[in-house]
Amino acid sequence: MTSQKEAAAGSNGHLRIAVDIGGTFTDLAIFDEKNGELSFGKALSTHGQLVDGIQNTLNGAGANIDEGYLFLHGSTIAINTLLERNGARTALLITEGFRDIYEIGRVNRPDAYNLFFSKHEPLIPRSLRFEVPERLLADGSVHHALDEARVRELARHLKSLNVEAVAILLLHSYRNPAHEIRVREIVQEEIPGVFVTASHELSQEYREFERVSTAASNAYVGPRVSAYLGELEAHLGEKGFPGDFYAVQSTGGLFPVEHARRECVRMLESGPAAGVIGAQAICAQLGLGDAIAFDMGGTTAKAGVISEGKPLTSSSALIGGYEKALPIQIPMIDIFEVGTGGGSIARLEVGNALRVGPQSAGSIPGPVCYRRGGTEPTVTDANLILGRLDAENFLGGEMLLDKEGTERAMQEKVAGPLGLGFVEAADGILRIAVTAMSHAVKAVTTERGLDAGAFTMVVYGGAGPLHASAIARELGIRKVLIPFAPGYFSAYGMLFSDLRYDYVRSVFRKLEDLSFDEIEAIYREMEQEGRKALGDSAVTPESVEIERGADMRYVGQEHAVSVELPAEFFERQDRAAIKERFDSVHAVRYGTSAPAEAADLVSLRMTVRGIMRKPPRNAVEEGSATPPANALRATKDVYFRSCGGFVSTPVYRRPLLQSGNRVEGPALVEEHASTTVIQPGDVAVVDAYGNLQISIGSEQE
Repeated sequence: MTSQKEAAAGSNGHLRIAVDIGGTFTDLAIFDEKNGELSFGKALSTHGQLVDGIQNTLNGAGANIDEGYLFLHGSTIAINTLLERNGARTALLITEGFRDIYEIGRVNRPDAYNLFFSKHEPLIPRSLRFEVPERLLADGSVHHALDEARVRELARHLKSLNVEAVAILLLHSYRNPAHEIRVREIVQEEIPGVFVTASHELSQEYREFERVSTAASNAYVGPRVSAYLGELEAHLGEKGFPGDFYAVQSTGGLFPVEHARRECVRMLESGPAAGVIGAQAICAQLGLGDAIAFDMGGTTAKAGVISEGKPLTSSSALIGGYEKALPIQIPMIDIFEVGTGGGSIARLEVGNALRVGPQSAGSIPGPVCYRRGGTEPTVTDANLILGRLDAENFLGGEMLLDKEGTERAMQEKVAGPLGLGFVEAADGILRIAVTAMSHAVKAVTTERGLDAGAFTMVVYGGAGPLHASAIARELGIRKVLIPFAPGYFSAYGMLFSDLRYDYVRSVFRKLEDLSFDEIEAIYREMEQEGRKALGDSAVTPESVEIERGADMRYVGQEHAVSVELPAEFFERQDRAAIKERFDSVHAVRYGTSAPAEAADLVSLRMTVRGIMRKPPRNAVEEGSATPPANALRATKDVYFRSCGGFVSTPVYRRPLLQSGNRVEGPALVEEHASTTVIQPGDVAVVDAYGNLQISIGSEQE
């Protein structure tokens, strides 16, 4: 096993390189551990050939990849494969008698009176779902032995059907995985090279529908994601990268690429999760305990919450929305996403109703203003028309934007049919986009029992700072923070990610009957497994942190909530403290609790985290309240509805602003990959680390 220091010394590597692929841009952040410097890069994403976009980003930043020792990567390839339904031809092997549980699901019907309601569609059609003669009981004992001859026969049949992936779900394998392991072995013997996923490898929890959906999703995306990661790994080797390759999980933690190629579904929200980790680092630096992390890129807008210094997490997610959801039963940061980004297309629907997104122009062809063949106006085009983007200074002047062509497209496609001017149409597009994006914030705050107005909103992503103030006003948020390098922030956040392994065991015990010795034995087993995984890693963390938790519910309830439980609760064998913690979490989540009611302990959870060295963030030069003269780049006309139209607006260069500088709205603050809009009535102050802390509105309002 090689430590970080030894790895760097052995390969002359001293760069930690992080790359995040988004729907429009691919972002790069590099931490030089030799001199403590950070550098960034950005290039358009190259869909179909994602590796080319990564190499373009590296080339554009002048990165010396042969000096790297750690390559960190987040990508939307897994989630896009699920949402676009273009994954592998996948088969399902399932316990006899349970062929249709994947299709039956939970029979959720959230809108009882919707005559056009349609339920979820399985990723695997019924014709590719096959029953395996076997049965385990709930305690893991064998009720009916596995029919290996039948499994082998099924495997040969699957080979004749040219399946690319196989998912395996056998009842109660979370208690005893022996049957699943044997089925996997037989399939691999009969169909060499096929991608195989057994449910126990991903989830050690009960609930057969959620487990089969998780296994099916992993198998469905597996061949594509595994091939892509393998291609990228080979490409890095060809370019002389001597270090180790780690992927970002949906928890924001890192795991080796060989694990990511098997457990691809853990990468579903890798990029957005890294952004939340970056926001957590900013909050820790500023002593800010509670914040909303809001990320707006080219395709989507995402929101997560940091509470008491930690990101709020979930033990599962519903991919595709509640109505048609495919559940994924793995730990992840609680992130809600809406299909509104800078590239979201504005179009007229039946009755000339204006709609923005979820369709996106992406990077190909991109917004009209990119001059890459786009013909449909987007949110980015609207910002250009309103003067909030500069046609001559986009990405520091590297990409010239077509303002006249954008105005023509806006007039032809939107404004003309609505009987509006193109400026009014552009303003309407932004108003609709802001309302849609505010729903993402509400989903992780109001719907979780939290008051959004009590949080500071940390806004990033290339398009986020353009709309931060408007979204905050929509939600009653009074404080907004635009962090360092917002246009590269998800890649930047990866540099703050730690090695992480999550474990869960379903136990089903009444709290009042709990055997602490039994529970302690389960926790020790999970901890040992996690420490071994860290020990097997190519890099050695600076320290190891262990977090315990449990899923709990009141007796008689069906669903549980996850509760973080300090180890001292178990050391003291303090049932009352465990119950009080559960009651408080339940009250926040549901607005009510029942301290007098008994509770069940459903599952035990453990996170084993290997703490990595974090990049420093040095203080910026201190100045006065007045920005230095050279920070003012220009004065231009920018549209603000509250002012009744275009008003003369100062434009500042963010890299030249100093700590203590105060900028009153209306104003624009430009940097290489993003522009911050400071609306009339807002006041932005540059803090000691260069963050823009914006007070929404003013004392006089």
